[in-house]
Amino acid sequence: MIPFSILDLAPITEGSTAADSFRNSLDLAQHGERWGYNRFWLAEHHGMPGIASAATAVLMSHVANGTSTIRIGAGGIMLPNHSPLVIAEQFGTLASLFPGRIDLGLGRAPGSDHTTARALRRNLASDADEFPQDVVELMDYFAGSSRRQVRAVPGAGLDVPVWILGSSLFGAQLAAALGLPYAFASHFAPQMMMQAIEIYRATFRPSAQLDKPHVMLGFNVFAADTDAEAHLRATSMQQAFVNLRTGNPTKLKPPVEGYLDLLGPAERGMLDSVLSCSAIGSPATVAQQLKAFIERTGADELMITSQIFDHKARLRSYEITADIQRGS
Repeated sequence: MIPFSILDLAPITEGSTAADSFRNSLDLAQHGERWGYNRFWLAEHHGMPGIASAATAVLMSHVANGTSTIRIGAGGIMLPNHSPLVIAEQFGTLASLFPGRIDLGLGRAPGSDHTTARALRRNLASDADEFPQDVVELMDYFAGSSRRQVRAVPGAGLDVPVWILGSSLFGAQLAAALGLPYAFASHFAPQMMMQAIEIYRATFRPSAQLDKPHVMLGFNVFAADTDAEAHLRATSMQQAFVNLRTGNPTKLKPPVEGYLDLLGPAERGMLDSVLSCSAIGSPATVAQQLKAFIERTGADELMITSQIFDHKARLRSYEITADIQRGS
């Protein structure tokens, strides 16, 4: 079985606070480390009532300080929001504090709505189309002998693996051209997944960081002791997507019995599309669905996300998934 990793969206559940979310994130990372997960990644989102990981590097430090072996990463930093030098310094600091454990995934989306993205802009000329140049500049700051007059301190000469994140063909082409590992957001935008994988593998150029393609795919898992319980747990994530796509993002809501039956055809169709890369069910059901997905895609690694309202139930879902990965 290929390695499994954890994507924690640091959910703020209805009735809770960001502080509760941070405690739960650390608890999940500590359990994930014991269960054998490879990485624990957090994502940069802004202005989202149900996601607490806006200051991604700060939260990474909190989680890394409470763990000892699992890799801690950003999945990802939305680079158009930041100066490459600032990110090099932040992740140089993290790599200095936690050597050999830090990953830097980079995306070109703002991680927010247009109004919030404008408030985040690093200057009036910020342009997502400059993403490839920004990635190269950032990687250059990590080089031991940078060609630039400005140095990242800390950062220069440190081994911080850079990943390209994407949900379209653009990221696949960039990751291949730069010889970087590629993480595809199939857990919420699976439409171009197979085409992106094919382009990345076919056009990959080896680099100092990576000698052959490495594809990590996002995958939703809602695992429980029974199929019925798992489908109930999944309704929190389903509500979150419907609310987000209809312009009303909220905190993560409690599960609702029969939620799908309350939706119209358009909403059902949207959920079928965006959550098509998911496994929902008992251990046996999830094992079968995971196996089929890995065989279909040839993924080198899976990034598992389980947006479940109850923290203990979320832990149980990840524990079941880890048991499947170990074959136990």
